[in-house]
Amino acid sequence: MPTTGETPISATGLTKTFGKTIALNSVNLVVPKGDITAILGENGAGKTTLIHVCLGLTKPTSGQISMFGHSPGAHPARLRTGVMLQDADLPDLLTPREHITLFASYYQDPLNLPDVIDMCKLAKFADKKYKTLSGGQKRRVQFALAIIGNPDLVFLDEPTTGLDTQTRRMLWGVVRELAKDGRTVILTTHYLEEADALADRIVVMHGGNIIADAPTPQIRAVAGGAVITCTTVLTVAALKSLPDVKSVRKTGRFVQINTQNQTTTMKSLLAADPQVSELVIKKPSLEEAFDRIVQTPQQNQEKA
Repeated sequence: MPTTGETPISATGLTKTFGKTIALNSVNLVVPKGDITAILGENGAGKTTLIHVCLGLTKPTSGQISMFGHSPGAHPARLRTGVMLQDADLPDLLTPREHITLFASYYQDPLNLPDVIDMCKLAKFADKKYKTLSGGQKRRVQFALAIIGNPDLVFLDEPTTGLDTQTRRMLWGVVRELAKDGRTVILTTHYLEEADALADRIVVMHGGNIIADAPTPQIRAVAGGAVITCTTVLTVAALKSLPDVKSVRKTGRFVQINTQNQTTTMKSLLAADPQVSELVIKKPSLEEAFDRIVQTPQQNQEKA
């Protein structure tokens, strides 16, 4: 079990510039103990810079940040932190078992080696040379290294890149178990399905700013209403004229109707075309909410 202690991450007015480029713009962020927080954003939004500042790999230009009450990169903070970076590699000639054993020796109370090998499904290649492993297998080894130290805080930067669906879901299961154990997980990902499946809280970054920070259901609710998918003889123009319809998109034979009120829209749709078929109604996806959140500051800039 992780130890109790100070807030895992607390940042105030965090700014990082590279020449004239502002990578982080006065970011305020508090990450409480035991949450899975997903940090989302397009390329260049500032996600990786934020992670690097938290880890002490990059110094902020201004602002304050602490990890468990210590400066980023300080030894007491590092002992309580596990990291899986997006771009990482390991010495080719060691085996996964040797790598994990070595990493475990750096920590005072590491997890049990056989348990980690089992959790990360490494047994079939634990004694093969690292250089012979596939990209997905290497990512699983890197994930094992992030958790072997029994950390209170785990950073996972694009952890499932290159993984097949089955392995991705295995990793999701381990992440959930880490959180149940009281650990804090910071996840960056381009897979919105992943954020939706795992995160208690979502932070959206854009242009070096945090433009949204809320529990996942609240972020998803930003899109509002419902999405109706169906096949119909009605034209896109006719569908757009139905009550409470916000947008319509046609893909092949299907249409997707984004509506503010599914009941009124459905009544009018069925009245206009009683032969509607292949009908599916669902809540808006996290992707739709993300798109709307990111578009809002861009629209504001265009109006200014």
